[in-house]
Parts: sequence; structure tokens; C-alpha cells
Amino acid sequence: MRMPWPQDALTKGETIVTSFRPHWKLLFVPFLWGLGVLVVFVGLEMAFDGLAKFTGLISLGLLLYFVVRPLVNWWFTRYVLTTERIITRKGLIAQSGIEIPLESITNVNFSQSIFERVVGAGDLLVESAGETGQSSFVNIPHPDRFQATLYKTREARSIDLSTGKPVAAPTEPTEAIRKLAALRDDGLITEEEYERKRRAILDGM
Repeated sequence: MRMPWPQDALTKGETIVTSFRPHWKLLFVPFLWGLGVLVVFVGLEMAFDGLAKFTGLISLGLLLYFVVRPLVNWWFTRYVLTTERIITRKGLIAQSGIEIPLESITNVNFSQSIFERVVGAGDLLVESAGETGQSSFVNIPHPDRFQATLYKTREARSIDLSTGKPVAAPTEPTEAIRKLAALRDDGLITEEEYERKRRAILDGM
């Protein structure tokens, strides 16, 4: 299920270029923990009959801490690039976030290990003027593509600000993504079709 970004969080004329959660590789360790807890629980039950309540409570605690907690953190972490800023939001109840205006960004670097290149993950370091300084976006999908998209969106905003035109970063891709989102929200295309076509638009920028 897709968690839509609230439109009332955007300013007038601001549109979303792309939004995503952290890379799925962060779910690999919780999956191993869940599998391990299940194996240990079954093994203890077979070896020590009558300990179902005790082992069940221990297993539940381990699952909540090592499996459910990371899943909730992953699900409720969002990275959003709009025509005006980069936004991060983290947390279900207690939330935190960062907003960086595109015009204040001075440099963007990405890094990937060999394994991260294989699975399409990596880190992004955004340097900006003002109080923010440096902001790290850790374990994001395809940081190289996001870097390219960010540079193009920032360039478009700089041009619009210098000419006094209404801000709209790459106009055609942004409008195409907006129309795709409307089609998806109206149930005319599936979530899979939306993501596939959105990725194709971004790759072509």
C-alpha cells in the first residue's frame, strides 16, 4: 500500500518530483531475525515440552524489537524531492525531519560499495548553505539517479528564480508524473504501472 504525501504539506505551485522509502536491503536483517526466532522457538518447543508460554513471550519480545520495530521505522521513513526542496520525514508517533531548499544546495555526492552497486543502494551527502550544513541520506535506492534528478531539478529552480517565472522543475517530467499520479488515484492504472512509468520518466530526464 502506497503512503501518499499530503498535498497540504506543499506550497502553492509546488509539486512532487519523486518520493521513496529507504532501500529494501534494510529489511534483510529483520527478515533473518524473524527466521532465526522462529527456528529457535520451534526447536525449544520440540526439546522442552510445556514451555510454550515462556518461549512464546521471549519470542514475541524478540520479534517486536528486532523485526517489527525496524519494519515500522522503514515504512514511516520518507524522502521527497519537490520542485522547491528536499524533505525527509521519520517516525510514526514521534516524528523528525529535514527540509533543504534547492537553492541553498551547494554540492551533492553519492557513495556505493560493491554490494550496494549490485542491489542498487547507496548513500547521498547533500551540502547546503545555512544552518543545515551537511545532510546524509543513508541507504536510499539508486543514489546516482537521484543525484542526477536533484541536480536537474535544482538547475530548473535556479533558472526560474533568476527569471522570476513560476517555479516548476523539469516541466514536462513533473507534469507527466502528476498526471500519472492522478490516473493511479482514480484507479485507472495500477500501482505497478504507475511506478514503472514514473521510473521510465525519471530515467529519461
